[in-house]
Amino acid sequence: MHRMTITLSDETHRALKEASVQQHQSIAAIIEEALIFRGIKTRAHARDLVKAARARSQLSEAKALALVTDEARKVRQNLSVTAIQMLNIIV
Repeated sequence: MHRMTITLSDETHRALKEASVQQHQSIAAIIEEALIFRGIKTRAHARDLVKAARARSQLSEAKALALVTDEARKVRQNLSVTAIQMLNIIV
């Protein structure tokens, strides 16, 4: 296990200490739980998730790539339209 130093505001540090006492958990355990809740994972874990998703999808690599490319293109087009609309509001 590694050690780490973080800087917290006095208010946040006090709240973390209070939560530690109330929950009968160490500060480290509370922080680790919060990181897990936020989805902080290792790259190896992320690769395992992608591998599992690929196995469940039953798509070939070419079809999966085509699908993700199409979805990314749609998102980018929507972002472009939204950006243009925002510029029109500003001007």
